[in-house]
Amino acid sequence: MIGSNGVGKSNLLESVELLGSLRSHRCSQDADLIHWNASRSLLKATCVDDDLVELELRRKGGRQARRNGKVLQRQMDLIGPLRCVGFSALDLHLVRGEPALRRQWLDRVVLQLEPVYGDLIGRYNRLLRQRNQFWRRGGLGTSLEQQVLLDSFDTQMALVCTRIHRRRRRALERLNPLAAAWQQRLSQGHEQLELRYAPGSLLEGEEAEEPWRLSIEEQLRRQRPDEERLGSCRVGPHRDEIELMLNGTAARRFGSAGQQRTTVLALKLAELELVAELCGHPPLLLLDDVLAELDPRRQLSLLEAVGDSHQCLVSATHLDAFEGRWRQRHSSQWYSWPVVAVESAPELSNTSRLYGSSTRCSRCRTSTS
Repeated sequence: MIGSNGVGKSNLLESVELLGSLRSHRCSQDADLIHWNASRSLLKATCVDDDLVELELRRKGGRQARRNGKVLQRQMDLIGPLRCVGFSALDLHLVRGEPALRRQWLDRVVLQLEPVYGDLIGRYNRLLRQRNQFWRRGGLGTSLEQQVLLDSFDTQMALVCTRIHRRRRRALERLNPLAAAWQQRLSQGHEQLELRYAPGSLLEGEEAEEPWRLSIEEQLRRQRPDEERLGSCRVGPHRDEIELMLNGTAARRFGSAGQQRTTVLALKLAELELVAELCGHPPLLLLDDVLAELDPRRQLSLLEAVGDSHQCLVSATHLDAFEGRWRQRHSSQWYSWPVVAVESAPELSNTSRLYGSSTRCSRCRTSTS
């Protein structure tokens, strides 16, 4: 997709991402994805096996997910027919940004592989909010009822913490060799990348649910005085860090801008490869104006690495960024932008208004209405 800035290219890619993962890399609130004068937004896609998936975002009443016209009781059941890996200019902050960005990236990977993981993250976030509210309302005090409530928090959080830690750790173990191989290839053999999992809980012994659960439950009890004083929990997945090491040093602190960009490329390509390997078919690759942030060598490395094995939706402001044989092979597949806006449906999101007619590809046919 070729077009000027601000005409809606990113909105289209974001709609595909929402249908594929139920999450947006740019927004955390559904209200930000709905047109200012509208009460709802509707996203639809017909997948390669003729599955019709729909996601309705509403200002009141939350989301509603439908598959082949049937309302789903759980949104997570929408994940599967349309898997995608997104790469935007915002992802270039993955290395130098805060730990939360790296946790969110890893969570998106795990969610693609195991949709039930979304329920775990949602449950943990609810427990964490309730626990923090408990301390803000006065804390433990002397009431036996308060003591029982906090013990209940410890038991529930320890179990969910353990399951999140295990899934994140296993995902990183699978991603590590793939990312290291891509870093070697993109740096022409000069850089060694290592992904290290630094959990926010002390994980003792071999990986097993029961020993880790008991250990984390004890850690939650021991940190109560600090938690009461600071007003926030000091143990758990919300304090995880994913350390990105280049040649034995932290890429965040010591990597050059070029090395950091290469590292982000390696992470995304490793994610693409892992999802394809475990799910049996390659996911859609969404490249949102990312080539403008890369030098010509890295641009070409990314495009040639993708090759013909993955279907791509690429946005750019001009074709000059695309060089070599890749551009020649795909010269007939570019769409100019913008598409005529829809005027007949008043209750549409901002993204919907920008799309107009359906945009079609072989993996899915995505539209908004």
